[in-house]
Amino acid sequence: MSTDILFHTIFPHETSQTWVVFVHGAGGSSAIWFRQLKAYKKEYNVLLLDLRGHGKSNNLVQNFVDNNYSFNNVSKDIIDVLDHNNITSAHFVGISLGTILIRNIAEIAPQYVSSMVLGGAVTRFNTRSNTLVYLGNTFKHFLPYMWLYRLFAFIMMPKKRHKESRLLFVREAKRLCQKEFIKWFKLAMDVNPLMQYFKEKDIDIPILYIMGKEDHMFLGPVKEMVKRHKNSVLQTIHHCGHVCNVERPDLFNQHSLAFIAQQNR
Repeated sequence: MSTDILFHTIFPHETSQTWVVFVHGAGGSSAIWFRQLKAYKKEYNVLLLDLRGHGKSNNLVQNFVDNNYSFNNVSKDIIDVLDHNNITSAHFVGISLGTILIRNIAEIAPQYVSSMVLGGAVTRFNTRSNTLVYLGNTFKHFLPYMWLYRLFAFIMMPKKRHKESRLLFVREAKRLCQKEFIKWFKLAMDVNPLMQYFKEKDIDIPILYIMGKEDHMFLGPVKEMVKRHKNSVLQTIHHCGHVCNVERPDLFNQHSLAFIAQQNR
């Protein structure tokens, strides 16, 4: 495998020609899809990847030193993995910030995207999340990044039943170095302008949003987005927070697999 390609793992299917690509969020890794893998491998070819600086792609940081961390560049990292494996189109499944990358790929290279399943989708930062980003940006050079990450995780996922999701994301985030965290944090500053553009522009590619009813920071903006876009649908899950693929994998898998099967008819 070329050293400038993100770390990725492929699970080929014996008969299916359909690919599903999973994209994790900031501070996570492909390990967060452990409750989706078994169900998806039964139906499709599956590709898991670790974003730059994350998981087992953390040793590739030097290859990206001179490469500006923009949503376009990080999206192109993913496209490079598809090209490397001769994947011409796929259904994409993402969580949290990974949903922005998938939506961006649909913008800059729509031929790769058959459909999108966007879990815990980030479509706009509200007042609370904007305040978090502002505070984080102010203190990112002074406080250990794990302090900030634990704080963000707790504010996003405050309930007792969100504990597993919090611990999972904090554990995965520990693999990031401080400099890498700062680069990704700066990327978060670009979310609202980019998502405002996406809000104004509908897209022909089918989108399923899967959101926890308790995702208090991001559910409202997603509802606004779905009202505006004719090819978007929303499934909400009761007693579930931001990381819905971990907290309610049964329903996440049920809704997402049914949606992808519908697109393949």
